Parts: sequence; C-alpha cells; structure tokens
Amino acid sequence: MKHLWLTALLDISESLRARWFLLYTTVFGGLIILLLVFGLTESRVMGLTGLTRLLLTYISVCMAILPIFVLMSTVRSVAGDIDAGVFEYLLSLPVSLSAWYWGKLIGRFIVIFLPVFMAMVVAVGWGLWRDVTVPWHLLAFYTGLLVALAWCFLGIGMLISSMARSVDIAQGSAFFIWLFLLVFLDLILLGLMVREQFSAELLVFIALANPLQSFRTGAMLLFDPQLILLGPTAYVILDLFGQTGYLIWSFVYPVILGSLCAMMGYLLFRRGDLL
Repeated sequence: MKHLWLTALLDISESLRARWFLLYTTVFGGLIILLLVFGLTESRVMGLTGLTRLLLTYISVCMAILPIFVLMSTVRSVAGDIDAGVFEYLLSLPVSLSAWYWGKLIGRFIVIFLPVFMAMVVAVGWGLWRDVTVPWHLLAFYTGLLVALAWCFLGIGMLISSMARSVDIAQGSAFFIWLFLLVFLDLILLGLMVREQFSAELLVFIALANPLQSFRTGAMLLFDPQLILLGPTAYVILDLFGQTGYLIWSFVYPVILGSLCAMMGYLLFRRGDLL
C-alpha cells in the first residue's frame, strides 16, 4: 500500500507540472466563470433558476469534453512510459507492477476529478455569497455522476494504454472510441435499428450500454423526473427501471464498466512485454 500511494503521489506531481493539466484546469475553471459572468444564476428557463440551471449547463458541457480529456491524458500512462524507456528504471526499483499500475490509476483519478469538482465548489461559493438557493441534492447527485463518468473513461483509457504499443496508436484509439460513443452509436447505429424496426426495449438497452448516454439520461432525470425531453422513449426506460432504479444504473454501470476495463488493462499490462 505504501508503494501504491507513493506511485499515486508521483503521478499527481507529474500531472501538476504537465501542460495538459493547465489547459484542463483552465477549461473547467473558465467555463464556470463564464457561466457566472453571463448571469446564468439570475435567469429563468423552463422553471429552472439559480444554481440549478448553472449546474445543468455545466454537467451537459462536462459530458462532452470530460471523456476526451480523460482518455487523451490517460492513454499516455503506460504507452508513454514504454516509449520513454521509463520501465527499465522502474523495474530496478522495489515497486511491484500492481502498485505502479493502480497507483497511477488512483493518482490520475484525483488529478482528473479535482478541477471538475473545484469548479462546482466555486459555483456554490458564489451562490452562497449572492444568497442564491443551492440545490444540495442535485449537487450531490451530479458529483456522483461525474465520479462515475471520470472513473469509467479512466478505466477505458488505462485499457487502451496497456494494449497500445505506442503513444500515437493509443491516442488515435482513444479519439476513435470517444467519437464512436458520442456520435456513431446514438445517431447511426440506433437510426439503422429504428429503420429496421427493432424492438423498443432492445434499442433502449443498446443506447444505455453507452456510458455517455447513460450519464446524459441520468443527469436529465434529476431535473425532469418524467423524462419528457426523451419523448416516447421515456416510457420504456421508466417501465423497465423506474426513477430510482435508473439513477442507480446511471451510477453503478459506468463504475463497473470502468473497473472491468481497468482490471483487463492490468492483466494485459502484467503479462505483456514491458521493455
């Protein structure tokens, strides 16, 4: 455990000095500042006011840009060290492969999640200062959803990094997976299945197997319990899961998927040629 946490601290210190972390922090910090500057907490849209609308906008943007940041930064963890020849030095130290791998995973998760969470803390501080009602229950749910989303794509990134033999291949694979989940699965595959008249239940299960879609629908359910924005699809989802059941699904499924990918990545990493 000592070596694991030392590896995590090493990864954190390296990430804090990296340029991508500066850009990553600037994006999420700047996003919250822009939302506050443009008075999003003082406007009313569809009955949503104050921090509720701000958090909803923030969570929608996070769904699009957080996964690609996580993937692009994480896929360099194993593949980048192999390219740089770090393992020749690493294997001479009394650090086990499991401590190094899981330490890198934990350290990267802390670095990835902290700026996202601190941006919400800034928004809450602003709301308290301006006497704006803070939706604490939504804040807790959104925090949990962001944890699940970050962990899911962190696990996927570690799997890609363990499989790829170079940084270029790892980054290209990460970008393709992100693009596939964001665009192709929802628009092309589901459109084809609708045209071929697949059953509604099968379409919903395929859509919800996409962690981005699961996250999006879970975030939507928090302010729209009837899922009116989804149209007739909402009846299938609510009949199959119910509101509470789907919220559990939106939390648990991405965490399980990310954990399985991370475990597969570790098995490949341990059995592969590290030099």
